[in-house]
Amino acid sequence: VSLSVVLLQGQHAALAIAAVVIIVGVPLWWRTTETYRAWLPVTQINELAKLQLQLSVDVEVVFARGTLTPEQQKKVPLTQTQDEEHMVDEDTALRYRYETRYRTATIMEEDALNQPTAAEADLSLHTLSESPCGSVVVYVIPEASSLLPEVVEVYIGQRRTAMLRIGAQMRVGRTLKQLLAHLEPRIQQVLQVMSFSHSDITAALSDRVRPSPGNKESLADSMRAFKSSPGYEITFSLLNPDPKSHRLHWDIESAVQNYIQPLLTKLAPVANFSIDSQILYYAMLGVNPRYDSSLSAYTLSADSLAHVINPVEARLGSNAASSNPVLNFLLYVPDAHHSPLYIHDHKKQKVHSNAFHSPRWGGIMVYNVNDFYGPDPVFPMDINISMAKVMGVFLAQLRLLLGVQSSATPPGFVVASCGSAGLADWELDRLMWSRTVENVATATTTITSLAQLLDQIGNIVINDNIAQQVSSTVTSLQLAVAELEAGNLGFALQYSKEAILASERAFFDPSLLHLLYFPDDQKFAIYIPLFLPMCVPILLSLLKMLSEARQRRKEKQAKRD
Repeated sequence: VSLSVVLLQGQHAALAIAAVVIIVGVPLWWRTTETYRAWLPVTQINELAKLQLQLSVDVEVVFARGTLTPEQQKKVPLTQTQDEEHMVDEDTALRYRYETRYRTATIMEEDALNQPTAAEADLSLHTLSESPCGSVVVYVIPEASSLLPEVVEVYIGQRRTAMLRIGAQMRVGRTLKQLLAHLEPRIQQVLQVMSFSHSDITAALSDRVRPSPGNKESLADSMRAFKSSPGYEITFSLLNPDPKSHRLHWDIESAVQNYIQPLLTKLAPVANFSIDSQILYYAMLGVNPRYDSSLSAYTLSADSLAHVINPVEARLGSNAASSNPVLNFLLYVPDAHHSPLYIHDHKKQKVHSNAFHSPRWGGIMVYNVNDFYGPDPVFPMDINISMAKVMGVFLAQLRLLLGVQSSATPPGFVVASCGSAGLADWELDRLMWSRTVENVATATTTITSLAQLLDQIGNIVINDNIAQQVSSTVTSLQLAVAELEAGNLGFALQYSKEAILASERAFFDPSLLHLLYFPDDQKFAIYIPLFLPMCVPILLSLLKMLSEARQRRKEKQAKRD
């Protein structure tokens, strides 16, 4: 009897241990070793992967006195909508919507259009009302107007307004529908200049789609300019390779405030900028200029310019504290033994600005000071650098590197100078259209790639911070696309910047790499040697108990028979 009790107790102990292992141990082990993966909006990400963008532009066409007949005036104001659809590739489609409102000029607008010059009229119209960001206003003026010279058909001002002279063939005998059909091609040309062109938008999508041969010029402009970034670092460097001969003085702080800061202030919606400056002594270009006896000067050929940057860049230092791109602008004063120094292009012609720029890096200007020497120079010489000349060159290079590009104007168009700000309002809008589309495309590609990576590698941890950043990216992208469709360019740009920042934070989060090289087979290889010695006796006891139970069942069945 005592032996049976001991066996029964052993069976109960084995069952209890097995129950604890199966009910408590296995779930606890599974829970403590599983990879935490927060929920991601995969469905919404897949919808965004097929980029369907609609860019809406509000256009207002204002007819001045003398451009419409009384019959035509009865049918205005009226509104027309025109759509253009473009399939860029199988996953990317673009749609341009132009909502045009036609009306007649008010009395105050008529007074503004009676100014002596088109520039004064543009300023007067701007003081009456400021057009929203991304919109275009076209004033149709009579043929006899003195605002534009006879050879000029369209004048584009510094703001978001243009003046279009009505053709002589449209003076009488036409219906309003015929008049609008006659004006439509010219208005489309104005929009191509002041708003955006299809080649500009496809160039902004160059990281997402394969560029077509037809937009090589816009693609070259986009490759020259820096990629869209929330901030940029601008560094002005004065290179003095011969301090024993030249004591150089430059008022860089005042020059930046007068020439560069107005442009950066206007570009504030696009990005943040920080500026610093430095003077480098004994900094050489690294390329020996050649002496040209016909010019009695030293020259740098276009082929040698590529070898100038690397030796100089080693002396510039690095902004390691910031992840923003750095725009370098170098002012190089040749030493006395290699002065004057001129830059020649591929046609062996002297470059007027005596400067060159490198795509997505910066620009270098050679500043000759041999005119200060006089007949009997005494070294070292104190030389004050003319900052107006220098900043004019750097300002033009800065516009190119930031992507401020205007398309070629058709015949009969005149574009006003950008003014003291260095940037016209419509040029800012043009840049904002491209940057918004670029940000949306980049953020969409980044978040889609991240979702595919996390789906393919199931043992990467997705913590709540990553999920929050991904959700924030998706929400910002949806809002940016919606604002583009509504024509609210300013809000669309802001949401697109938030989307690209959140997507970059999620994609490059270091927590995504913690368990990248710890797959399930390694997990079992680690834990099996720990649990197998304990589980074998329990498993054998359970098998023995099943065998004994089966044997007892057979014996009972035999007794009944």
